[in-house]
This record gives sequence, C-alpha cells and structure tokens, in this order.
Amino acid sequence: MKDVYNKLLRISNKQTSVSNPFLDSIQKSIAIGSWEIDLQTMEISWSPMTKFIHEVAEDFTPNVEEALNFYEEGYHRDLISVLFDKAVNNGEEFDEEFLFRTAKNNLKWVRSIGYPVIENNKTVKILGVFQDVTEKTNTYKELEYQEKLISTTLEHAPNGMALVGLKGEILQLNKKFCDYLGYSKTELMLTNVNRLSHPDDINIIPIHINEMINGEKDHFECEKRYQKKDGSIIYCLLSVSIIRDEANQPLHFISNIIDITKSKEANKKIESLLQTTKSQNTRLQNFAHIVSHNLRSHSGNLEMLLELMSDEIPESTQNEFFPLINEAVNRLSETILNLNEVANINTKKNQDLESNNLLDFTNNALSTFRAEIIETKAKINIEIHNNIEVLAIPAYLESVLLNFISNAIKYKKEDIDPVINIHAEKENNYVKIKIEDNGRGINLDLHKDKIFGLYKTFHNHKDARGLGLYITKNQIDAMNGKVEVTSKVNIGTTFTIYLKHEAN
Repeated sequence: MKDVYNKLLRISNKQTSVSNPFLDSIQKSIAIGSWEIDLQTMEISWSPMTKFIHEVAEDFTPNVEEALNFYEEGYHRDLISVLFDKAVNNGEEFDEEFLFRTAKNNLKWVRSIGYPVIENNKTVKILGVFQDVTEKTNTYKELEYQEKLISTTLEHAPNGMALVGLKGEILQLNKKFCDYLGYSKTELMLTNVNRLSHPDDINIIPIHINEMINGEKDHFECEKRYQKKDGSIIYCLLSVSIIRDEANQPLHFISNIIDITKSKEANKKIESLLQTTKSQNTRLQNFAHIVSHNLRSHSGNLEMLLELMSDEIPESTQNEFFPLINEAVNRLSETILNLNEVANINTKKNQDLESNNLLDFTNNALSTFRAEIIETKAKINIEIHNNIEVLAIPAYLESVLLNFISNAIKYKKEDIDPVINIHAEKENNYVKIKIEDNGRGINLDLHKDKIFGLYKTFHNHKDARGLGLYITKNQIDAMNGKVEVTSKVNIGTTFTIYLKHEAN
C-alpha cells in the first residue's frame, strides 16, 4: 500500500504531464484520495476521492482550520494538529489513523499520510494521501475486543483453561492451568498438551480429537490424570470443545480442566472405610449369631433344669428364691430371643422384595387385634385402595403393621376410646402409609433423637420393652423404606411409613 501512496505523491510532486482526470481515476479505483497544502499561500487542494470521503460538494475548498475541524474533537484533533506542526516545523512525515466526522455527520476512521516537501531547509508544502479505513478498523477493533474478551475470560476463569492447536500445541493458557500443573506460562507455551498426561492416560484423548476434527462431535468430557512438574499426580475433569471458522473448518480447541484430586482422594478414603465397615459388620454379625446361639443353649439348659427341679424335687421350689430365679431365666431367654431377632434383620437386607397387597396385610393385622379392638371400643378408619401394592419382605411388612397398630391400642388415653386412622397413597417412588392415633403421644422435644433406639420406652406401661420401634425401624430400612414420626403429648401420634411400590 505504501508503494501506491509513494507513486501518487511522486506523480503530484513532479507535476508530470499526467492529466488530473487520469490521476483521479486511479485514486477512485483504489479508493484513496490525495491532498496538498501550500504553506506559502496556505491553500489546500483535495482530490475528488478525498472530498468524497469527507462527504462534501465537489466545489468545496477548505481552509486549514476547517480541514482540522473534521477530526473528532479531543484526542484525534489534538494528534493531527501536533503531527501537522511537526511536519511544518521539523519536516517530519506522519502516518496515522484518526476518527473524524464527515460533513454529513457520519463518523469514520481514516488513514492520513503526510510528506513534507522541503526546499532550502524549509518546508514549503505538505503532500498527503487519504483513505477511508472504517470497515477495516471496525473489524480490527471488533477482533481486538473479542481477543481481549477471550484473554480476560481465560485469565480470570476459576478453572484451568487453554487454547490448543489442532496438533496439540498449547497456544494460550491462563494462570490457573499453570498453577494446577506447577509450570510457568513460558514453560507450557507451544508444549504438546498430551506430554503432560499421566502415561496410562495418554491414549484417552486422540480418538476424541479425531472425531471432533472430522465433525463427528463438537465436544467431549472425561476424567484424566496429569503429571505435575514435581512428578506428583493431579486428577482432573477435562472438557474439550472445538472452534471452527465460518467455512466450518477446525481452527483450535478450548480445553477446560477442573482439579478433582481432593474429591478423588476423599472417595478413596470413603471406599476404604466402607470396605472396612462392611468387613466389621460381617464379623459382628457372625459374632452376634454365635453369641445368640450359645446363649440360647445355656438359657435353654437353665429352663430345662428348673423344670426338672419343679417335677423331680418339688419341695426345692417351695421357697421365695425359686420364683425369682425362674423369672430371671425367663427374662434372659426373652432377651436372647429379641437380640437374635435384631441380628437376623441384617441378614435379610439383601433379600428380594416382593409385591404385596397393602390392604390385605392391613386387614390381616387388624384381625390379630380383634379382641383388643372390641375391648377398648377402638374405632378403625381405613383409607387404602385395594390395588395398592408395596415392595416388601412379607414377614417384615406384617411385623411393621402389627407393631404400629399394637402401639396405637396399647398407649391409648385412659378415659377416651382409641381412634386409629390408616391411610395410604402413592407419592413419587413410594407408597406413603400414615397410621394416626389419638393416644397419649410422645414428647418429641425430649425423645426425638432416641425414639427408634434400642430399649427406649416413653410410657410406664407394663408391657413396654423398648424393642418394638427399634426392630420396626430396622425392618423398614431393610426394605429400602423410611419412617417419620410426629406427635404431641395427650393429642396423639402419627407414624408415616414410606415403602417402594411395585413400579420400582
């Protein structure tokens, strides 16, 4: 471009015989205008293309002040004034881009070049060329803005980010990427990103890269290990996207890595703890069964010996100690039986769940308490559709219903007939079963955290052993269910049981 400018200036400066129309046609074809200032007369001449760029009439003849006032007030007008003064006083050439406003008030970017003509060590005129570079400058500034935006995004991203070439070379990266791997920016620039991979993970990336270049996918994610500068390993979640041009040709990749080393190490610890816990639980279960079996044998022997004494030596039972011993042995046998039942719950946790009709099981449970219901004048309200099925271990489902219904009757208020409402409905993945009573209630402020604890009782009832709710909670857990409780003293209690339904 500069060669063209120089030729135009030489043509003007030598005052050749080339006609002005010919010179004007050249300027028009290359969209470049020319201008000239005679410093002795202060006359300014603009070529037609220069006037076209200024959007003035063909007969417009500006003076110096008017010419300068086209430049945008402030920085651009000040700059052209300074450059013009240096050209006049020091004979310095200038070549700059300026923002200026046309006669029609349109804002443009122009390139203005000035060449002083010096005679006898004095500048006598300034010749110049003028070009409208609005489109080019706007495009450049847009690209510059986009690059700055990308650079800012990269630099301030919370994760490691890198611009990677099609051959794997790192073109640009942010500080977080460097911090993750322990290298400086200088060390990583133009390095092949696959060289940073853990040796066992090098082959993870290439197949995905080829698929993206071939247009089969535009991004992928995976877990990947990298080797840091100090030799240690970092676990990352890697996300790679491909950038294409307007013709859909691949340009480069954007890689985003998130350090998941801490979570990976935490997961390993959790897995180790789970494995240890599982092993300990297995040993505890075996221990519980052995102890339960041996204790049952000893308590059975004690019961048999007491029976023999009663049959063979009846006189030995006629004292105040024998009934106490007999009661203690019976209590021991009962406790061993209860503990054995608790231990057996864990052995059935992996047992396949069966589809059971909830209404049938509820009616069967109520029939067990027919006498108690008549005796206490209990009113039972059942709202269970006959097609509701729950996934459960039949023996556990029966036990759960029996326990909650039994408690509702057992812990009734003394002078008020018990009312028990049993309601069931499907809710998302569960059947929600509510068993509501108007009994004594439980002070949850005192007992909420231990309501399903072993040997925890909340009322002075002669049959309360503190085992029922503990067993029931474990049975519900074993069926992949859950249980909630709401209660108010002297108002009543509601147990809400969630069991999976047959669709699961």
